[in-house]
Amino acid sequence: MVFVLLTLAGCGAPGWHESMAEETPPPLPVFDRAQIRRGQMLAALGDCSSCHSSRDGPPFAGGVPVPTPFGTVYGTNITPEPQTGIGKWSEAAFRRALRDGVSRDGHLLYPAFPYNHFTHLSDDDIRALYAFVMTRDPVQATAPANRLMFPLQFRPLLAGWNMLYLKKGPIQQQGAQSAEWSRGAYLVESVGHCAACHSPRTALGGEKKDAYLDGGDAEGWHATALNEKSPSPVPWTVDSLTTYLRTGIVTEHAMAAGPMQGVVHNFAQADPADLRAMAVYITSRMDPPDAARQAREASARKKAAQESLAAVQPSSPAPAADEAALTLGGVVYANSCAECHDLGRQLSSGTALRLPLAIALHLPDPRNLIHIVRRGILPADGEAGRWMPPFEGSLTDEQLAALVVWLRRQGTDAPPWNDVLKTVKESGNAP
Repeated sequence: MVFVLLTLAGCGAPGWHESMAEETPPPLPVFDRAQIRRGQMLAALGDCSSCHSSRDGPPFAGGVPVPTPFGTVYGTNITPEPQTGIGKWSEAAFRRALRDGVSRDGHLLYPAFPYNHFTHLSDDDIRALYAFVMTRDPVQATAPANRLMFPLQFRPLLAGWNMLYLKKGPIQQQGAQSAEWSRGAYLVESVGHCAACHSPRTALGGEKKDAYLDGGDAEGWHATALNEKSPSPVPWTVDSLTTYLRTGIVTEHAMAAGPMQGVVHNFAQADPADLRAMAVYITSRMDPPDAARQAREASARKKAAQESLAAVQPSSPAPAADEAALTLGGVVYANSCAECHDLGRQLSSGTALRLPLAIALHLPDPRNLIHIVRRGILPADGEAGRWMPPFEGSLTDEQLAALVVWLRRQGTDAPPWNDVLKTVKESGNAP
């Protein structure tokens, strides 16, 4: 059905575009230093290195596997190397790729490259990004071939996707809003492409525009809602969200993990004023806390104030089916978690989150919490940073599932998650 719809949607749409002439990139002095610096900060907001810089390879030389529901797409070489990179791309070719999703030679790009967001970038910002990438060190490197389900290797099918989901043009301005809010809206929707992860998607892989920022999926993790459906028990403020975007940790919310960890690593290099503008826009979409959210915050803070999470009295009786798991989970917590996460913990773990306030316990499913416990949260190789040790190999699937069941019950008033052990086993088999 997916392929039929794409084919029908592509009827009459161009599946191949005219090749643009090769161009020798201008020498470095042509680009203004301030313009290059601006492009660098925009690239940081766009998290470009996460898809275009492999962990062990040169910056922006590509080769990063980007998993999608339809297969794996590999980030390409965007250094100014002329044979395997974009050294022969003119600024016009670069602009067309960002605005239309079309490569210099005319083939359509896969929307794993979020051109449906980059299309909203201004000419000046595209020019700055071009100045930045064209002044990187050229590297000769060819990305591996994409591995996609049949027949998505046939790029002209993407014309149908573009007809459905590529909406070109500038971000519509709302006159009643402040300049900072408008700047944040522009950054979130264009270069930041936040909705690419934080909005749910259709069967064809397009974002559901009627569920904008309702929460989505990214590389096997749940990307939380960034609107009035935010699962955080403590409402975000502009200051707290700005701090999180800049540092990856806020003691009353979360510590960045999974794909968001790389995003925050890049955000740290962005313009602080831009991060604050994004926080202004996002928090405005969360609405003032209503009575139910205020009650949830009060309950979470009351639980967090207990000396031990084990001392919390749940608000409802435990399901009979969970009794054995809850008993085991309590033991696992006492042996593996309490030393850092309970009050009175050691100084070396002074940044450990109070778990009733941790967003991972309040999400619609347990995937993130399972990933965090299993993999830990580690800083980038060779860099200092806050961390949580991984428990992969230290806990059995049954112990991990029991811990997750127990944490959900002790740390929240939310209903228990279903099939936790099954989710643990499935996440353990994921790449």
